[in-house]
Amino acid sequence: MGGRSSFTIGNSKFVDIYNPERHSWCEIKNGCVMVTAHAVLGKKLFCIEWKNQRKLAIFSPEDNSWKMVPVPLTGSSSIDFRIGILDEKLLLFPLEAETAFQTLLYDPNATLGSEWQTCDIRPFGLCLCCVTIKA
Repeated sequence: MGGRSSFTIGNSKFVDIYNPERHSWCEIKNGCVMVTAHAVLGKKLFCIEWKNQRKLAIFSPEDNSWKMVPVPLTGSSSIDFRIGILDEKLLLFPLEAETAFQTLLYDPNATLGSEWQTCDIRPFGLCLCCVTIKA
């Protein structure tokens, strides 16, 4: 994961991508800046940006494209999610201690309109980085 923010030297929205088959790097434009959480599911990269936590950014290496999916939030726009994977679905864990925020479950293969659900899984602690759960 590459990219820089305006808080560092320069202001780049390029993402560096490594191709392990060719042992080479390339840059693509319009990447995410200041990613706070990410996970790979299937052949896609899923990211949450610090500045835009109401959208899930999805990168597809097949056509080097980004897709933005709205995250169903109410209230604060600064939840600070961490991402986990469970049964080919993404879990978005809110780090807020408030009980009003629930873990969100995103199914990229669900029919349009039913991709998001809530989930009872809630890890303890505020130092969560990334989680993979094998059921």
